[in-house]
Amino acid sequence: MVFYGGLALRKRQHEVTDSYGIEIELFSIWMKNKGMTKSTHQAYISDVSDFLQTIYPAEMKRITKMDIMRYMAVCREKGAGDEARNRKLSSLRSFFKAMNEMEHMEGNPASLIAKSKQEKNRIPVYLEENELEALLHSIKGKYYIRNVAIVLLMSYAGLRVGEVHRMNVQDYRQDGSIHILGKGRKWRVIPLPDALQNVMNGALSERKDSKQGKEQPFFVSQFGRRLSIRMIQTVADDTIKLLKETMPALADKRLSSHKLRHSFATMQIRSGTDIRTLQELLGHASIETTQIYTHIDNKQLRNAMNNISSKIPLNLHTR
Repeated sequence: MVFYGGLALRKRQHEVTDSYGIEIELFSIWMKNKGMTKSTHQAYISDVSDFLQTIYPAEMKRITKMDIMRYMAVCREKGAGDEARNRKLSSLRSFFKAMNEMEHMEGNPASLIAKSKQEKNRIPVYLEENELEALLHSIKGKYYIRNVAIVLLMSYAGLRVGEVHRMNVQDYRQDGSIHILGKGRKWRVIPLPDALQNVMNGALSERKDSKQGKEQPFFVSQFGRRLSIRMIQTVADDTIKLLKETMPALADKRLSSHKLRHSFATMQIRSGTDIRTLQELLGHASIETTQIYTHIDNKQLRNAMNNISSKIPLNLHTR
């Protein structure tokens, strides 16, 4: 496998795009028909384009399972973790499935390649309740109420960044619930507590009129456009940065917008929410994804161990 740099790399990328332009266009059409989100669409195209650069100028019908396995091995060597490589494999499986369904080629060389085994029960990073409170109090600025609503939805309702981005005014119902379009284009209903409803009402009353025709996005920019995913991430990341400045103990903690969702799940588990209900609130397709949060409550583990402390014989450290 050859690696390129500078002008040579850009030239090769153009050659690859030209050579496989039909396949990439067909894949794009297929994904749009499947209703995949814009972020998924972009990620899959990026993964497939990256792979195609490694096999250029081979014809599609000559791509083999070995070509894909070789590519996955190189990704590992370049530092891609199990989760990243599994996503790339999912992208390639979908790509070849699309080529089959669009009658552009036969067979799926990626279908029989096993995904990498990921660590189970890896403890997610999250914020404690007092840290979340400090996070919210660190929000300042012209769009205060809008930004508070965004952070609250992620940390106290468990929304993903993309779900906040896609939320429309009509998704916030009169009964105080929100109807959320999640992964796999599946809807879920989340009843909001009164305190969150109050903030949502405030954000709605201060919201600028949308300039996107019939679309009525809940969160809009100063120009009346739907707030982008990147901007929502920036709101969260900037707020987290301010929090770290006031709480130096968090300086080395790897926090991001998605960690706010982890914090929500942690609070739910600690409050006694059962795993099935939490799965529904988070919009997880598999309960296995939700189960990682049953291993995060160190306080409960410590209490459990303290229950047997009186049963341990005393003075074992002396003879």
